[in-house]
Amino acid sequence: MEGLHAHHDQGTMPSAVTDPHADHTVDHGSGSGGHEGMMLLFAGLVINTPGEMVGACVGVFLLAAFYEGLKIGREVLLRRNQVNVRYNSMPVPGADGTVLMETHKTVGQRMLSLAHMFQTILHVIQVVVSYFLMLVFMTYNGYLCIAVAAGAGVGYFLFSWKKAVVVDITEHCH
Repeated sequence: MEGLHAHHDQGTMPSAVTDPHADHTVDHGSGSGGHEGMMLLFAGLVINTPGEMVGACVGVFLLAAFYEGLKIGREVLLRRNQVNVRYNSMPVPGADGTVLMETHKTVGQRMLSLAHMFQTILHVIQVVVSYFLMLVFMTYNGYLCIAVAAGAGVGYFLFSWKKAVVVDITEHCH
């Protein structure tokens, strides 16, 4: 255990952990800003040169664009796999006291289907990618923050134009 933990004489929790794969010690004490936990997650990612920073920014940019494409792609898949289309009519009071009948379209999806299982896997991937992007942004590195925002913007631009807007021709304005 020696070399991995530095213990206090009183037998309390370790105050520092030495990463055996790195040449530095990570302090887990209070008042240090909280960035050390993120560094443990990205311990293998060390940026030392401008070229490495450019590479990291390009990677983060592409990850953010992929995230936006994944969100839109899941919406498209959901619309394609909708089943159980029902039309429900319900009475709605009119402006002049009369009763009007409005028709609403209701769609659903089966829980135990291959499409729903695929959507679940894509959802997990989307959540993991979103948390990675959040952690990258929380490094407060200006270049990486710009890469996240720019990637999200470009991804939205590239993929959202395919986003279908459903217009119900039975809808009418009063």
